[in-house]
Amino acid sequence: MSDETRASEKIERRALETLHEAAPAELKHSLGLESHEVDGVLVSLARREPSILLNRVLGLGIEQPARRETVARVASAYREAGVGRFFFHLHPAARPQDEIRGWLAAEGLEKYRGWMKFTRGPTPPPAHRCELSVREIGPEHAEEFGRIAGAGFGLSAQAAALPAALCGAPGWHLFMAFDGAHPAGTGALFVEDGIGWTDWGVTDPGFRRRGCQTALLVARLDKAIALGCRMILTETGEEVPGDPQHSYRNILKVGFSETQVRENWVPG
Repeated sequence: MSDETRASEKIERRALETLHEAAPAELKHSLGLESHEVDGVLVSLARREPSILLNRVLGLGIEQPARRETVARVASAYREAGVGRFFFHLHPAARPQDEIRGWLAAEGLEKYRGWMKFTRGPTPPPAHRCELSVREIGPEHAEEFGRIAGAGFGLSAQAAALPAALCGAPGWHLFMAFDGAHPAGTGALFVEDGIGWTDWGVTDPGFRRRGCQTALLVARLDKAIALGCRMILTETGEEVPGDPQHSYRNILKVGFSETQVRENWVPG
């Protein structure tokens, strides 16, 4: 397994783990939010929030070969929790690949649209002109950050407090685009061990087609480079016919390169 593959999976996992860590106890309880590890695999589960951002499995077959029993235990945990839709992420480097696919299918899961992984080095991003202003924010804008980011990723109004809780969390840097004083978009950067991960990139519907997402990406890349990141990673849905994939194109425009598609398996 390449160092890039390991870094990409590790930083995404740490970003999800720290989201759980930053969530207030009362919010965790109301969402039924929990995470635990099964044979080295991270299981994120939200009993009362039907979002695949929170109901997903990371690390299967990455650090150690996967086992049939692990797949069965994790799938059973979601069923017992009453979670009807969740993702098993399956990276191309996961072992043993073909056997894992068979185990997932045996649990009633089927292959769904994958997520493309991207990487870039610490070279400065291309210049981007945008009429909106972008800056790193503090707690005074956390609630608005949560509202925009949560809505963009399909979270309930209650669960929007999760991305808001990342403001001030270790390793996290939150950015917002503004039209004057009006919040227009969000983006987050998580940094650990010299690796950067961009997340929570959303443009409020009323401010689309004004270069907001690209401006937020550039701001986060500048921050990651200033913090000494040697590698910056991100992901979005793979290209499929009929989907314009604006995020995909914006990611490439600021200097990221495609690395590989990671499969997603969901209950059929």
